[in-house]
Amino acid sequence: MKNLILSIIFVFPFLAFNQKSVQPKLVVGIVVDQMCYEYLYRYQERFGENGFKKIMHNGTNCRTTLYNYVPTFTGPGHASIYTGTTPANHGIVGNEWFDRNSGKVLNCVYDSTEKSVGTISAGGMCSPQNLKTYTITDQLKMTYPSARVVSVSIKDRSAILPGGHLSNGSYWFDYATGKFITSTFFKNELPTWVQDFNASDNAEKYMKDSWNTLYDISTYTASGPDNSPYEQLLSGKTTPTFPYDLAQLNATSLAAGKNNFSLFTVTPFANTYLTNFAIQAMASENLGADEQTDMLCISYSTPDIAGHSFGLRSVELEDMYLRLDLEIARLICTLEKQYGKDGFVLFLTADHAVVPVPQYLVDNNLPGGYLFVKEQLDGLKKSSAEKFGAPLVLCEENQNIYLDHKKITELQLNIDQVAEFVANQIRSWQGVKAVYTPTDLNAAARDQWQAMVIKGVHPKESGDVVFILEPGYLMKEVDDPVAHKGTSHGSAFNYDTHVPLLWFGNGIPAQEVFRPIEITDIAATLSHILHLQRSGAMTGTPILEVLGGVK
Repeated sequence: MKNLILSIIFVFPFLAFNQKSVQPKLVVGIVVDQMCYEYLYRYQERFGENGFKKIMHNGTNCRTTLYNYVPTFTGPGHASIYTGTTPANHGIVGNEWFDRNSGKVLNCVYDSTEKSVGTISAGGMCSPQNLKTYTITDQLKMTYPSARVVSVSIKDRSAILPGGHLSNGSYWFDYATGKFITSTFFKNELPTWVQDFNASDNAEKYMKDSWNTLYDISTYTASGPDNSPYEQLLSGKTTPTFPYDLAQLNATSLAAGKNNFSLFTVTPFANTYLTNFAIQAMASENLGADEQTDMLCISYSTPDIAGHSFGLRSVELEDMYLRLDLEIARLICTLEKQYGKDGFVLFLTADHAVVPVPQYLVDNNLPGGYLFVKEQLDGLKKSSAEKFGAPLVLCEENQNIYLDHKKITELQLNIDQVAEFVANQIRSWQGVKAVYTPTDLNAAARDQWQAMVIKGVHPKESGDVVFILEPGYLMKEVDDPVAHKGTSHGSAFNYDTHVPLLWFGNGIPAQEVFRPIEITDIAATLSHILHLQRSGAMTGTPILEVLGGVK
């Protein structure tokens, strides 16, 4: 009897994982830009029953999902989610980096060889050319050429990197026109359905509205005071408070020579606009219309854009998520009507989270603060000139120091000695936790912080010396009043790396998974849901708890 029981225990999981699977018609990937894990719970009582809570209660909630590299930015985050590996392999080491050939800082998806489609602005000069491996969406297209992949976002990088190299259509927001555009890498002209959408539903109509709280503002108890000293002011406002009269603020911005559509992307209406576009894409691109599984990638950028300005304890952010909950509910309702409850698989995660406003930490006697880099960088250049006869530091980007290789060679200097000198100078800066030289970046990691830095660098794009800050610290250019308001992200610490991961749909079991899961495990799991070869440089591990229930 004991042997029989052991045999059943061994064989049953094998049968469960090897039963003939019925693939979903559509896989939907949702990335919420700058979403902390805690938002699912801090705002949960105010969420409706058909949005975030429906996924949490009826799907798989991976509660300890972590980024396993640094820096935690939008570009690397989206690339890592969809390639199943880290920047050391996929090459997207930041939202931008210093390009040694041009001597300029370039957007991670910038491509001078491509042209804009749908606008005369330069907003479409983009492609996934810097992505050095395949995405799960690429692998789907390579394996099943009839599969369709569509990727949409407000940000260019958040649409381009998930869709990969073989996307049937990657579309993003053009700040010059307030409409969706693409590049010649993907299309020579916008499809008719995109043109029609732009004509009927664009940012201009939302700019005539006013952003007020969805509910009575007195009920927003998950936030701090509406008039907070830690929030940035939108142009035309004298206090960071509701309501936001968009027509009036728009007029003020235009009078000051600022682009009015930048204001639009701070508001929750940009999430509504993106959901409308995604739903239209499902119908117009015939996603899930045949036996072959298709993919739709959606990235909500606005929570990040607003989060930078207002911070994670703001009423604005609480209202943003209460309204985003309605968009998620609308999306799920459309999916269930169009494909049936078992006709799709959806996952929802974030490309990074965010640090509490450092000034708030300082004022409340918590660890944190600021590193004002311009003054420090000027001093670093001066000290290197005194030491070596020339200022050998070109610039700083993403806490990477780029050294002047050409000048170092001309002076017949040893680059490792120069790097070590620079590293020693940086170690004296207030707020710096650790500094890594080329020797450190090519050595076995001594601790998890060094390991995360090593996974986040790629030789061509990264600098020579990399440093990380102490918990609660942010780097700002100069010390002025604005620098002490709002917040950002990019660190190796849990406030930046701990993000939600929810799975829902076709056979996904209702469960909570508490063991640690890495962000690179998402694509590894999708490879089995989609019956695909592991793609390119994938290093992630499948989430077996999710796969155990997929039909």
